[in-house]
Amino acid sequence: MKRLFLFVLSLTLALALLAPLQGKALAQGSITKAPYGTTADGVAVDEYTLTNANGVEVKIITYGGIITSVKVPDRYGNMANVTLGFTNLQDYETRNTNYFGALIGRYGNRIAAGKFTLDGVEYTLAVNNGPNHLHGGIKGFDKQVWSAQEVEAEDGVALQLSYLSADMEEGYPGNLDVKVVYTLTNKNELRIDYTATTDKPTIVNLTNHAYWNLKGEGTGSIDGHILWINADRYTPTDEHLIPTGELAPVEGTPFDFRTPKVIGPMTRSTYPQLMGGDARGLDHNFVLNRPSLDDKSLIMAAVLYEPTLGRTLEIWTTEPGLQVYCGNYFGQWSDEAQPWIGPSGTFYRQGDGCALETQHFPDSPNKPDWPSTVLRPGETYQTTTIFKFDVD
Repeated sequence: MKRLFLFVLSLTLALALLAPLQGKALAQGSITKAPYGTTADGVAVDEYTLTNANGVEVKIITYGGIITSVKVPDRYGNMANVTLGFTNLQDYETRNTNYFGALIGRYGNRIAAGKFTLDGVEYTLAVNNGPNHLHGGIKGFDKQVWSAQEVEAEDGVALQLSYLSADMEEGYPGNLDVKVVYTLTNKNELRIDYTATTDKPTIVNLTNHAYWNLKGEGTGSIDGHILWINADRYTPTDEHLIPTGELAPVEGTPFDFRTPKVIGPMTRSTYPQLMGGDARGLDHNFVLNRPSLDDKSLIMAAVLYEPTLGRTLEIWTTEPGLQVYCGNYFGQWSDEAQPWIGPSGTFYRQGDGCALETQHFPDSPNKPDWPSTVLRPGETYQTTTIFKFDVD
């Protein structure tokens, strides 16, 4: 009996000592890892699940650094995935022409005619969007397998992805060493920190291409979402969606989101005379309000709100621009021979999600008066974007 008493006493003391540690671990959140499949050329891909102390969950795969799922609560406490995507690696490899959830590089958005000049040398990039270079080319960062490791986070949990882009990959000069840290905080923020260094002068413009539907993935159109953008100006485009070079006022145009308004009229070509030749709907870069174009402070760029369930998404960034794209090539509301089908089993159609891509302006390497995207040896490219989820 005495031995049993001593055993129970020691066990009770051990559990008492362990309890604070368990509480601390739970408060910080957790990261788990699981196999996600193997690419067509035999490279293993893993999926990491980041969970914070509130039960918010983000899933990321090492292929393309793709965010495959983001589960957040609505005003009633119900959890739902609010980002679009696929359910398997093969679809991401062969059908992700809309860049669902992917890391984008070396250069997010378009470069006219796939050409730019740096230090007197003209470089020719892969052309993959009509006459343009788009989102890093034929095999951009969205199609690479990244190395992954858990890293410390002051609040929440964090995953670091790394990739070395070889000199002249897709036409870009310099070996570019890239690191992207995804942090899920206990404030329900998904923070993305991008850094890069190079051994030759090059250009860099990194972003993430997640599409958001705050009512829930597969629930249909985002027409009822309300959008606010912190921008007095935008960059008008030509028929190939290349900026003309003008920083035009949004006042008096449909691009004025300085007062929150329903996004529906802009998700399709309601205003074809303003959209540019191939836009079909909203696919434009907004010039964020800053003291100067070169200011790099962290500011609130936009807020997306879904009124029926109350989910809100704030976007904070150090970048000068925000590209807003509402899935204009998701099938135009008609079934396709091979439609994009998400985890919910529903077809994705035009306006079913909205990408809010923080970035430098499209075609900046060919616009010398715009914020520079040039990175030189000895410098460090560094930007931050935060997606903050809440309810109203």
